[in-house]
Amino acid sequence: MERAFTAVTVTEKAERALRGGHPWVFDGEITRIDGTCENGDIVDVFSRKGRYLGSGFLNGHSRIRVRLLSRNANDRFDEAFWRRRVRYALDYRRTVMGLTDFRCCRLIFGEADTMPGLTVDRFENVLSVQVLSLGMEQVKDLIFRALVETLAGYGERIDAIYERNDVALREKEGMTQYKGFYPLPGLRTDLDGTVIITENGIRYAVDYRNGQKTGFFLDQKYNRMAIRKIAAGRRVLDCFTHTGAFALNAAAAGAERVCAVDVSADAVEQVKKNAALNGLEDRMDFLRADVFDLLTDMANAGRCDYDFIILDPPAFTKSRETVKNAVRGYKEINCKAMKLLPRGGYLATCSCSHFMTEELFVNMLHDAARDAEVSLRQVEARQQAADHPILWNVPETNYLKFYIFQVV
Repeated sequence: MERAFTAVTVTEKAERALRGGHPWVFDGEITRIDGTCENGDIVDVFSRKGRYLGSGFLNGHSRIRVRLLSRNANDRFDEAFWRRRVRYALDYRRTVMGLTDFRCCRLIFGEADTMPGLTVDRFENVLSVQVLSLGMEQVKDLIFRALVETLAGYGERIDAIYERNDVALREKEGMTQYKGFYPLPGLRTDLDGTVIITENGIRYAVDYRNGQKTGFFLDQKYNRMAIRKIAAGRRVLDCFTHTGAFALNAAAAGAERVCAVDVSADAVEQVKKNAALNGLEDRMDFLRADVFDLLTDMANAGRCDYDFIILDPPAFTKSRETVKNAVRGYKEINCKAMKLLPRGGYLATCSCSHFMTEELFVNMLHDAARDAEVSLRQVEARQQAADHPILWNVPETNYLKFYIFQVV
C-alpha cells in the first residue's frame, strides 16, 4: 500500500528498541529521510531492510527525533483517531480510579496513553494541561475538544482548560513558553486560577496557574492514604510538605501532632490555608526551613521529637549525569531521619525521579540504614497511582518509588 507519509529509515539499535516496544527514536538513529517534511509532521519509520516499525511525530529540534504514535499501518491520524485515543484514556481512568477519584486524576499521561508529551490533569471542572512535544501542539485543539465532549457524554462538565506551558523543555522542542486559558468555545477564560478539590476526603485549594507542574501532585494519592493508619496517635514530621498533603492525611487520621516543613514560604502559607479548610490547624505546626539543615540541627541537638518521619522530596535528578549527586542527597536525608527516629518509629520515603531507579533507591536505603546503624522492617512498597500507568516496555513511565518502614 502506498503511504502518504515521509519515510524515515533508522539504525539497527533504534529498530531493536522500537520492536521491543519503546516509542522513541533518538538523534543519530536516523540514517535516511526519503521525501520532505516539516518538524511536527507525522512520518513512517522503517528498518534498514524496509520493515515498517510505526508512525510518529518528527522533530529535528529535539533529542528525541521521532515519538511513535502507532504501530498500525492502517491508522489515518484523523479526528476519529484522536477521539479514540482520548476515549481509551478516559475509559481506563473511569475503570481504575472509580467515579469519585475520576473527578481529580491524571486523564492523559503522555507516552503511557500513546499521546507523547501531553499531560492532562483534572481538578474537578478544570483541566490543567502541559504540551511538551511539537507534534501534540499541532493537534491539541482536536484533543481538547474531544476531552470536553467525551467527558460531557459521561455527564462530567468542564468549565475551563488551562495550559501550563511555562516549561523550559518546550524550547528544546522549538516552542515558546507561556501559560493561560485555552479559548475553546463554551469554556471560561475568566476564572481566578484556584479550584477546591477533594482527595481522600481532604479538601485542597489548588492553584493551577502558579502551583508546581500542573498545580497539584496527583500521583501520591493512595500513598498518602497508606500513611494514615500508621500516623494515628503519632508525632509526625512531614518534610518537603509542598501543599501539605501527607501532613493533612496524617492529621486527619488522628496524629497526636504534625509538623509540616518546606523551604518555600508560599508553600507553608498554602499548607496553613489547606489545614484551615479542613479544620485541622489546631493539631498542626507549620515551619519554613531547609530540610537538610533542619535534620542536621535536630541530630546535632540530640532531639528525638517525632516517631514518624515522611520524606517526599522533589526530584534531586532530572538526568543521568547528576544521578551520583542525587544519590548522596537522598542518602543524607534518609540516614539522618533514620538516626532521629526512636526504635520502633516509622519512616515513609520516596523518590519521584525516573533516573533514580528502583535499584539505585533500594541500594541507597541499604547504605543509609547501615550508616545509621539501624535495621528496616518493610511495611509497604508502593508506586504511583494507576492514573499514571506504567508501561513495562517504557521504563520512563515507571518513576515513583515509595516505601514505608519501621526502624528497628
